[in-house]
Amino acid sequence: MLPSVSRAAAAAVSSSSSSSSSSSSLLLISSSLSKPSAPLSLLNPFLSLSKLPVSLSKPTFPQNSRLVSSHKPPMNILNKLGFGPKTPDPSSMDSSIAQGPDDDVPAPGQQFAQFGAGCFWGVELAFQRVPGVSKTEVGYTQGFLHNPTYEDVCSGTSNHSEVVRVQYDPKECGFETLLDAFWARHDPTTLNRQGNDVGTQYRSGIYYYTPEQEKAARESLEQQQKLLNRKIVTEILPAKKFYRAEEYHQQYLAKGGRFGFKQSPAKGCNDPIRCYG
Repeated sequence: MLPSVSRAAAAAVSSSSSSSSSSSSLLLISSSLSKPSAPLSLLNPFLSLSKLPVSLSKPTFPQNSRLVSSHKPPMNILNKLGFGPKTPDPSSMDSSIAQGPDDDVPAPGQQFAQFGAGCFWGVELAFQRVPGVSKTEVGYTQGFLHNPTYEDVCSGTSNHSEVVRVQYDPKECGFETLLDAFWARHDPTTLNRQGNDVGTQYRSGIYYYTPEQEKAARESLEQQQKLLNRKIVTEILPAKKFYRAEEYHQQYLAKGGRFGFKQSPAKGCNDPIRCYG
């Protein structure tokens, strides 16, 4: 029932002459109800929207109102010479393989470790310089696409991280030493970003092979957090299948980078690392 509308109708009836027929009264009531002198919202502010006519209660939108994103993955040095990202074919997704453990075997007496700290060019050179590290490779891991290319990774759809897989001699180089090099190389408080490199492939991560590595990584993170006034966003996860990156990415800065200026991978070298050569 609409009280204010009823009052308007009653006023209309009382103002009519007593000689009017009953049909005229009904006509006046009908007119008052069908043509209110004020908007419904003013007549009864408590009127439920669900009871309004469809044309009033439900706004009309175009049928093809699908949201379209205009975001495009950022280009970094022409996607590091890959000349632009591409979207991977969904049919090539095989998470059962990509999400499996890294089944490669290190050299006898050696161990593996994986680190993601932004663009893998500079990160690899930093680990090349660590005494006790016998081999480094850059590649992709933690994603859902089997055998990804660099373009796949840059598309932002495969969830891979750019990492360096380090092979080291635990008798000469403890895992804690590698962790020190990892923290020193990047800002672990910026999510999916290192400097001008933006994207999930640049996220900070420690990917462990043994329970001992996991324990050391978590303890190290706690120590680092005490030194920083921003929250560390580094992920610590089991090492998953490692996909070696294209050959031109391997030891990129040591080989000269894009300008041909070789940067020293000598053990103990402290020369500043120029990320893009």
